[in-house]
Amino acid sequence: MVGIAVLGAGRIGKIHAANVAASSKATLIAVADPFAEVVEPVAASHGAEAMTDCMAAIARPDVDAVVIGTPTDTHVGFLLKAVELGKAVLCEKPIDLDMTESESAAAEIERVGGRVMLAFNRRFDSTFAEMRRAIDAGRIGEVRQVIISSRDPGMPPASYVKSSGGIFRDMTIHDLDMARWLLGEEPVLVTAIGARLIDPTLSDYDDYDTAMVLLQTESGRQAHINNCREAVYGYDQRVEVLGATGMLTQDNLRPTTMRFTNAEFTDAREPLLNFFLERYTQAYRAEMEAFIDAVAGGKSMPTSVRDGVQALRLAECAVESARTGRAVSV
Repeated sequence: MVGIAVLGAGRIGKIHAANVAASSKATLIAVADPFAEVVEPVAASHGAEAMTDCMAAIARPDVDAVVIGTPTDTHVGFLLKAVELGKAVLCEKPIDLDMTESESAAAEIERVGGRVMLAFNRRFDSTFAEMRRAIDAGRIGEVRQVIISSRDPGMPPASYVKSSGGIFRDMTIHDLDMARWLLGEEPVLVTAIGARLIDPTLSDYDDYDTAMVLLQTESGRQAHINNCREAVYGYDQRVEVLGATGMLTQDNLRPTTMRFTNAEFTDAREPLLNFFLERYTQAYRAEMEAFIDAVAGGKSMPTSVRDGVQALRLAECAVESARTGRAVSV
């Protein structure tokens, strides 16, 4: 059994704590968060110890691995401490909002041989994973284009936006990782545009609520990502992969597959799943099981700290492209 401490008792921390507790191969030792009133009910619901000192949780001798779901500006400190003590780590993206800090942390993790997995949970969605397997099996030939639509149902709170690092580092970064993964090649050119069509006050943070990104690899493969912070019809998550001999598509998920037809409607369906917590429930479980399996079996991590660095690098290129109106070389 792998002893795990979850750092952070917010919405991501709650998901991770529940998935650790549900695993047959791990024990949730502790949940740590500076706010006792937040962490105590989360820990108690899973029979774990509540702690307000994250560093102390990392250092516990009964903790083999650490899951970091704390605010981004704390990631590097906790990562490096855990690696220094020989603990495996599953860390939420991004490593840090600063590219230099992220590079430095990745270099140190690699220097000491740290075992770190970046939490790009969408890779573990059952359909997206099947897409990757179909590509690897040659079912659509050489990949030519990847099209990703990713739209939230509504704007996040202003307090979140202010510290998020902006739409490209916070929201698009998931899609940039998916694009890299599905293209099978590293992008070398990034073009991005952004607009404030929902909230003009985002100019105060040099941020956008609506964005598009184009990626191109050395061989010419292309990816198109479109993001919007507000889609009135729900959480929109669709992917299309065009290959030389076929195409793969992933449509949105709904609570059921039922369709309703009468004199007024044809094939009416239930609304889309509300948000990422519902849409990616299975992916979060599979991600945690993959992490636990890697730790327990001494296997390589399914994603690496370099995946986090590269996704952030692409996000930085998108920020620069949107600011300057020019394509940016990676």
